[in-house]
Amino acid sequence: MRVVVLGGGRVGGAIVRDLAPEFEVTVVDVAQAPLARLAGIAGVRGVRANLADPGELKRVVAPADLVVGAVPGDMGLATVRAVLEAGRDIVDISFFPEDPFALDELARRAGRVAVVDCGVAPGCDNIILGYLETRLDAIDAFTCYVGGLPAVRTWPWEYKAAFSPIDVIAEYTRPARYRRRGEEVTMPALSEAELMDFPGVGTLEAFNTDGLRSLLTTTGVPDMVEKTLRYPGHIDRIRMLRESGFFSTTPVEVGDVSVRPLDLAARLLFPFWQLAEDEEDLTVMRVIVQGRRDGRTERHTFDLLDRYDRATGITSMARTTGYTCTAGVRMVARGLYTRKGISPPELVGREPGCYEFVMAELAARGIVFRETVDRY
Repeated sequence: MRVVVLGGGRVGGAIVRDLAPEFEVTVVDVAQAPLARLAGIAGVRGVRANLADPGELKRVVAPADLVVGAVPGDMGLATVRAVLEAGRDIVDISFFPEDPFALDELARRAGRVAVVDCGVAPGCDNIILGYLETRLDAIDAFTCYVGGLPAVRTWPWEYKAAFSPIDVIAEYTRPARYRRRGEEVTMPALSEAELMDFPGVGTLEAFNTDGLRSLLTTTGVPDMVEKTLRYPGHIDRIRMLRESGFFSTTPVEVGDVSVRPLDLAARLLFPFWQLAEDEEDLTVMRVIVQGRRDGRTERHTFDLLDRYDRATGITSMARTTGYTCTAGVRMVARGLYTRKGISPPELVGREPGCYEFVMAELAARGIVFRETVDRY
């Protein structure tokens, strides 16, 4: 099968490398540098194209049997729309902020499969919840803690982004939606901070972010929250910048120049937030699902600690996000998942055999969720 990967960055590159032994892969990017990094892989062809141009995007996906979307979030919705208009199936990890179900009618009319948010989080946590919805009589609560961090803390930010840094700032500014006692609640991002201990990592701080996304639409679980993890102290610095207006999109006058504070902040922060070549990172995640079966309460806890792969030089965040995506690609390619329309990962988790397939694919690549079950 011919797979076209849109975006050749850290995560897109990991996806290309994982798919290349099994598929005929074309990677498309607007920049030459990521294409050059992937040029030596057998069976991989690089194409330079402006993916912000719908016409050009449709041209490059025309030969594909299946498309992977790995573009920045602000391009995600338009990219998925163009791929569906071109009549191609897609597995997407762009995590765009808009409602993906806005494209559901288009996908159904085109008779295409479109799996969105198919990364580690959102992604694996949704698949876990969808799977347990088929195993438990009822689910009462869902909590996800997740973060990608540098293995070594360095001043001043003690943070590095393995994916688009502009998407990180969006996490810090977009209001966090969650559900409490059956009612949807909206809180500022970075709110309700708590300290938590994780084996092998130590103490981290968790805070509200808008990570539940489609779960607020597709599931009726009465209590749900997603929290992002960082090293202690990070959110105080970010909150100071946010409340001082550094992330505002309203232009201000600086001399004779009109500048958006967000653009200046991003320009200054990104060099600090970019992982250096061969810099090691880790992904820590805990998913807690509490429900009932046969009259008893069950609490399922899934823990993940993944680290940078020294053998391949692939970051942990690229591994955990990218290999969840490639598992999704293989499911669609092999006909294990065939539902037409927009499918967030929780719908994949509900499909017989898909949870087991994804977990087996991840485990084969050293990414292992350890499940603990407590019954009361």
